[in-house]
Amino acid sequence: MKTKTLEDLFHEGLRDIYYAERQILRALPKMIRGTQSGDLRAAFEKHLEQTEMQVDRLQQVFELMGKRAQGKTCPAIDGILEEGQEILDSYKGSAALDAGLLAAAQAVEHYEITRYGTLCTWADLMGQREIVSLLKETLAEEEETDKSLTDLAEASINQSALAA
Repeated sequence: MKTKTLEDLFHEGLRDIYYAERQILRALPKMIRGTQSGDLRAAFEKHLEQTEMQVDRLQQVFELMGKRAQGKTCPAIDGILEEGQEILDSYKGSAALDAGLLAAAQAVEHYEITRYGTLCTWADLMGQREIVSLLKETLAEEEETDKSLTDLAEASINQSALAA
């Protein structure tokens, strides 16, 4: 049996986040349709566009590694997205819906930030500078999205949920 390497682990992590990003692309339109806040809708729409570019970057990373872009089922993201769907179903029409959707979106962001941070570190250790650059670009977008969601929650979404 072949000994597993950091490159193997990196490839598995890459397949995992590729699957996750593609699942997020499927979930975001539902969240966009479900939200009541125009500001939150705009934030989700922006992230949908970013996610499409992030998938393209991941495909470039696979290509640089000489591997086929292929996802691997990730129970973690499936669970996080399922929780978001439960909020969408359970709180439809409620003033708390947007606060719940925003929290679910941040759970997704935190998962992505963790994955991309690890992949950046491993790619750097492997001397894959071009891959590091692509992954860091996505990591910066994920961190910015998380910050803008926090700002939106604190500025209005959570207060609107409480006031109702």
